[in-house]
Order: sequence, then C-alpha cells, then structure tokens
Amino acid sequence: MEAPPENDLCSVCHGVFNTPCQANCSHWFCGNCIMLVWDHGSALQPCKCPLCRRQITLLVPTEASLSQRDMPEVAEILDRVEKYNRYFGGQPRGLTQRMQDLPFLLRRLLRELLDPHRSLPLVIRARVIIAMILSGAYVLSPVDFIPEAIFGIVGLFDDLLIVLVVFLHVATIYRSVLYRRHGGS
Repeated sequence: MEAPPENDLCSVCHGVFNTPCQANCSHWFCGNCIMLVWDHGSALQPCKCPLCRRQITLLVPTEASLSQRDMPEVAEILDRVEKYNRYFGGQPRGLTQRMQDLPFLLRRLLRELLDPHRSLPLVIRARVIIAMILSGAYVLSPVDFIPEAIFGIVGLFDDLLIVLVVFLHVATIYRSVLYRRHGGS
C-alpha cells in the first residue's frame, strides 16, 4: 500500500493519519506519533511497534507526505523521520529481524517492479531479476547438493535454502534503496 487503509486510524493518537509513515512491520502511524513513541523510550535504541512490539528499524513516509515538505510542520516531522532512519536504518540486523522484514520489503519491491510510474534504478532492477532467475534455474535444475531422488523430501531442503537466501539478498538490496530514498546518507 502506498497509503494507509482509508478507514484506518493511527493506533497511537486514534485520529486520522497526519504525515503517515509505514514501519518495517507494515503498521501505519502518524509521523509525529511514532516519533513521540521513540522520544518516550531510549534515544539510543529503535522504538518498538505499539501494536506488534517488533523493533522499528525503518519508517517509510508516503509520497503524499513527501510532496507536502514545503509545509513547516510536515518538514519538521519528515526531518525527524529521516534522522530516525539514519540512526537505525543502517544498523546490522540479525537473521530474525531480516526474516520478519522479508514480507514487507518483498511486497513493496513487487509493487515497485510492476508499477510503470515508479522507477527503481536500472542496476537494482537488474540485480533483483538476475538473482531471481538464477535461483529459479537452480531450483528447477536436476543438479542438487542434496538430490531429491536419494533423500526424498529432505532433498528439497537445499532448494528452499537457496530460495530463502535469494529472497533475503533481494530484500536487503531493496531495503538499502528505501533507506537511501527516505532519509539515508
């Protein structure tokens, strides 16, 4: 989604979204509200989502919010969101955090790849497509590290592992694009 659901309200202020931002857990908040949540916690750690308690390591404002940057109050909120992303968006994350972020990042990436009005850089688009083609070729090829004919269902493990690694790689590439686009250095 490029914007929060129409009938949804911010879970912090229970009001209509003002400068909406989507967290890496896919929940939506007012930009100012999620910054208040961060202010009430540790300034040295990312805040946790008020709904699912996952660490928020990336906040993505809507395109509509970015287009209103000339308004002083919106600009102030977006500057704080960019500062938050600079602090916590580039942090090394563990495998658990990457796995939790995977559905969010892959959904957004697929939407950007299919939308003709969005423009991912050509190099990023090429890397994503090549990674997916190579993983698909490996999964469909008869050459395996653990052959299915000998080990049965256990033989599918290497195929699933290759697909998982490729998806994690693609999500990491796209996360870096989002990080640079929305407040990264």
